[in-house]
Amino acid sequence: MKKFLVLAIFVSILSLPLMAQEKVDIFGGYQYSHFGGITDDGSTSNGQGFNGWDGSAIFNFNKHLGVAADFGGGYATISGVSSHVYTYTGGPVLSLDAGGRINPFVHALFGGTRLSASADGVSEGRNGFTTMFGGGVDVKANRVIAVRLIQVDWLYYHFGSTTIDGESVPSVGQSNNVRIATGIVFRF
Repeated sequence: MKKFLVLAIFVSILSLPLMAQEKVDIFGGYQYSHFGGITDDGSTSNGQGFNGWDGSAIFNFNKHLGVAADFGGGYATISGVSSHVYTYTGGPVLSLDAGGRINPFVHALFGGTRLSASADGVSEGRNGFTTMFGGGVDVKANRVIAVRLIQVDWLYYHFGSTTIDGESVPSVGQSNNVRIATGIVFRF
């Protein structure tokens, strides 16, 4: 028991310098996503915009490298059909923080997406793969709060083929998508 107590105290003392550093950034804010522009047959379309929210947590290993978990939701009504797109991704973050008020960053996020639609009491949904590459700029207001001026991500998604109500639905992928977000960052 004494050895365990000594080890616990030793580890606690060694972790004190780490507590003085910013370790976790929590972001929450508004997002606008634009999906489409090119249809499955190669023709062009106007695409569709979705308004929603974005939230993320970044664990910073040091002032330049971290890992993020990002969650977002977008909502639109298309021809009377209520549509929802949710993303859940994670991946590395590279911060270009030079110690000033402005902190630019880039990230590569990989994960999943959920697309669902409902109309007249009927709902359908599909799960797929998504990738986001992008970055943004945070401006520090004080030691614990920053404003994310902008975050811009290129999105790719892919849904495998499936059968819905006996009808075969082919796989679909789309790379002509963008997500823009802004909001508040809390630093702990």
